[in-house]
Amino acid sequence: MLSSPCVLACSRTCSRILGLSLGTAALFAAGANMALLFPNWDVTYLLRGLIGRHAMLGSGLWGGGVMVLTALLSSGLALLGALICFITSGVALKDGPFCMFDVSSFNQTQAWKYGYPFKDLHNRNYLYDHSLWNSVCLEPSKAVVWHVSFFSALLCVSLLQLLLVVIHFINSFLGLFCSLCEK
Repeated sequence: MLSSPCVLACSRTCSRILGLSLGTAALFAAGANMALLFPNWDVTYLLRGLIGRHAMLGSGLWGGGVMVLTALLSSGLALLGALICFITSGVALKDGPFCMFDVSSFNQTQAWKYGYPFKDLHNRNYLYDHSLWNSVCLEPSKAVVWHVSFFSALLCVSLLQLLLVVIHFINSFLGLFCSLCEK
């Protein structure tokens, strides 16, 4: 059996690496969520209230960011924050971006509104049909690319955070168990 000091030293080293990794991932999640509030780095969409509810929810900022940074004090909160960020990002990718699109039908005047044009597409998936990316959302320009890029980043970061928190739980348990077995 491995000696207790060796196992404890390994546990402490692992904790330091996990803490640094979780902190870095939290900063990336917060940064990605902040970028979602400024499509094409333009503040006017935020000022006019033309930001989608998934981005405004700020799950990357408070869920994947603040709550995961708080994880260094409480792993349960980190798990919850990363899970909330993961679920919100997945739903946001499913629903599509919040943008201005044409709602007019044949033989009517052109009518534009802000909303989620891809949310109720039953026969097509905008994620796989790139021809829809530049033809449906009229404003902001490249709304789909912006939306998919940053919510995909949030999805990946939160998945990494979930994995790191689970490893942290296991590491903490092993550290506790090994310290109790110390002679």
